[in-house]
Amino acid sequence: MHGQAHFIMTKTIFKTAGKENFISRLKKFAFNFFPAFRGTGGRVCFLSDDWKEIHIKLGLNWRTKNYVGSVFGGSIYGALDPFYMIQLIQILGNEYVVWDKAANIKFIKPIKRTVYAKFLITDELVNEIKEKVKVEKKYIINLTTTFLDESNIVYAEVIKTIYIADKEYYQTNKKGQQKD
Repeated sequence: MHGQAHFIMTKTIFKTAGKENFISRLKKFAFNFFPAFRGTGGRVCFLSDDWKEIHIKLGLNWRTKNYVGSVFGGSIYGALDPFYMIQLIQILGNEYVVWDKAANIKFIKPIKRTVYAKFLITDELVNEIKEKVKVEKKYIINLTTTFLDESNIVYAEVIKTIYIADKEYYQTNKKGQQKD
């Protein structure tokens, strides 16, 4: 029972105005059992019903521990990897193409306790993306998140470079006519 409760009762340290509903809780549950994500050791704690806010946690355990006794770097990055891209796909909808283009991770302090990260897409950011894509047909943006503990000590920072394009533009240019 303790293992099941872990996936249902995942706590977050972040205060939020975002709301979960039955569907977003089901999606959170699905993320936590999706093999590629589950293997990182990360767990989704909160998924807002509009996809604009996601909280995750990552702890030190036998599956995430590296040779020197802290959380393995691959678990740190893997737990953070998919969220900004998935959020933007869900928020922007079918008129846009969204891809991860690059990532940069800074390991600031060895993780030896449970840490948390928050992914927040604001209305202002959504409007900025839509305006840039409307004018330029594509937009590349850097989005940052950090892993921190309950005392707000930062352990790792990840900068994700995300490519966003108008779907028509992308489909026209993906045949090698233009390199994005």
